[in-house]
Amino acid sequence: MDRSIWMGIAPSRTLTRLIAQRGPGETILKANLRASPASSQAMVRLLEAIAMWEGLPVRAALVVDDDPEIRGCDLYRDGFPPCEATPLYQIDWVPRARDRRRHDSIRGMGEFRDLEQLLLFEVAR
Repeated sequence: MDRSIWMGIAPSRTLTRLIAQRGPGETILKANLRASPASSQAMVRLLEAIAMWEGLPVRAALVVDDDPEIRGCDLYRDGFPPCEATPLYQIDWVPRARDRRRHDSIRGMGEFRDLEQLLLFEVAR
């Protein structure tokens, strides 16, 4: 089995949603953050912090959209180039996934099914 943290990141005009899992069955983190980070290094530092906290590399998928307002946000423009990999994290840009059903064990944070599916179909490949 892949020994890494799987993370899905989905920016939109109003917020950025994150989900992190230890493999396909254990959700360890969900977050609703501002649409764009205050620092261009925020996403890199977040990925590094989670990798160091868990002692495992992070394999992340950043949802890419055709919406020019989202594509132009700091996550894309200043964060990192596509497919950059370091010893602590690897991130790929992937197209927005369709909504699919899945059981959720962390409640009260809104819908994250699309990001969970993204992790299963993109990060785990």
